[in-house]
Amino acid sequence: MSVRVMIFKRFERFWHWAQAGLIIVLLFSGFEIHGSYKILGFEDAVTIHRTVAWSLVTLWVFAIFWHFTTDEWKQYVPTLKKVNAMIRYYLLGIFIRAPHPFRQTMLRKHNPLQRLAYLFLWVVISPMIWATGWAYIFYARWEDFGLDQYLTLEQVAFFHAIGAFMMLVFLIAHMYLITTGRTVMAHMKAMLTGWEEIDPEHEEK
Repeated sequence: MSVRVMIFKRFERFWHWAQAGLIIVLLFSGFEIHGSYKILGFEDAVTIHRTVAWSLVTLWVFAIFWHFTTDEWKQYVPTLKKVNAMIRYYLLGIFIRAPHPFRQTMLRKHNPLQRLAYLFLWVVISPMIWATGWAYIFYARWEDFGLDQYLTLEQVAFFHAIGAFMMLVFLIAHMYLITTGRTVMAHMKAMLTGWEEIDPEHEEK
């Protein structure tokens, strides 16, 4: 018999969904700016992209402050413990209804693979996107900082697009993993309500 455990706090759920929505809008408008399709129009896409980017920065400032004042940042400290078990579970165990090797609690919300994925997001993907994004925004000031001697707009655009595709892959993988709970909608429901249903029989060993 499963038990209900509060996992995700109210602000945590808010910033998670707000961030997801903003990132989706950034991807949609960004790929139009890149020339992948024409729906919004170039000028409108640029305006939306820039506005949403600043909105995401504002959200991250509050989220970073919240994580450090509540010690929630510890949830993202990477670990290799049980990584192999998680890989085996996602490759095979999930298809034969094997017990999940990781049990969520309020103190341990992310399994080892999730922690490594978030580490890659914060150390590789995000810095690439934001460094090139700022270079885009302040292109008119490149000469003042001497950047025009080392960079071209084409190089910045290329790496910004690479970062965007990496973010898209991360988002798709994230959406897939949402469906790997006790039921297809279990993790989605937990991120909406904060409550996760845990099976005591699958207690972590």
